[in-house]
Amino acid sequence: MQKRIKTLALGVAGLVLFSGVLSLQLSGCSSDESPASHSPPAGDVPVKGMPTMVDLGANECVPCKMMVPVMEKVEKKYQGKAAIVFIDVWKDKEPAKRFGIRAIPTQIFFDKEGKEVHRHEGFMGEADIDRIFNKMGVS
Repeated sequence: MQKRIKTLALGVAGLVLFSGVLSLQLSGCSSDESPASHSPPAGDVPVKGMPTMVDLGANECVPCKMMVPVMEKVEKKYQGKAAIVFIDVWKDKEPAKRFGIRAIPTQIFFDKEGKEVHRHEGFMGEADIDRIFNKMGVS
């Protein structure tokens, strides 16, 4: 019984912490220490005529930082086949509202017509990204 109560308390504490961090993230409390990605402006997303993966996160968010090497690999792997875009929602809050972001990082996949076909919240590994692109016919 005590283990259950402790687990529940940790879960509630984690949810409260996550909610506070998310509200800080979306309110613009951030640092400019990390360089910005070379992504197109958020208004140009999804990229017209090309399957697109958009990673909405922040340069100072720990799980988002974990996505950087994955994003670099998939950007090289899918160069010319799919657009890989990173948007820092701490620096530009409009895309978070536009795409209905509840947590970061969030990855959204669009087909070449610009229709959303898949959405994922949290860290996403290269194999999972490959699986989604393969389902979309991108190899």
